[in-house]
Amino acid sequence: MNHVRYIDKTRDYYLSQGYDKPYRWANFDDVPFTPLNKPLAESRLALVSTSEIALRSGKDQRTPLEKGEQGNVYSFPADTPLDDLYSQTHSFDKYATTLDDVNAYFPVTRLQEFAAAGRIASLAPNVHGVYNAYSQRKTREKDAPELLRRLRADAVDVVLLTPV
Repeated sequence: MNHVRYIDKTRDYYLSQGYDKPYRWANFDDVPFTPLNKPLAESRLALVSTSEIALRSGKDQRTPLEKGEQGNVYSFPADTPLDDLYSQTHSFDKYATTLDDVNAYFPVTRLQEFAAAGRIASLAPNVHGVYNAYSQRKTREKDAPELLRRLRADAVDVVLLTPV
């Protein structure tokens, strides 16, 4: 079975781009996760992704970064039609996958099906994205608190994180 060695590829990529030091992976002595307080079937779930998901429809099709919005966190309604979603990220292994199937990296349709089947109580009204800032400090000090604020506003119990 072939697999992608992402840690090695990331380290090699950063060195090839002229960075002085190899990429330093996040490391926590205390894991920042908590056990579920209630079963998934009773929980509101939010989808959070680093896929740089964007909207095709509407008057302004630019991503939040292109619009000059501050920060790396953005949100949009969870009931946005799948055909209106795409990713224009360049941060994925183009030799191992594509971004053609939105549900492969942003499984909003599957989560809607789980809610309809009672596997989760509900999908939060908004889905959220976080741009890859490549700064653990910015992620920890700015993006994570903003994302947490938005998740609390949506009364979320549990989060599914999907990276690209």
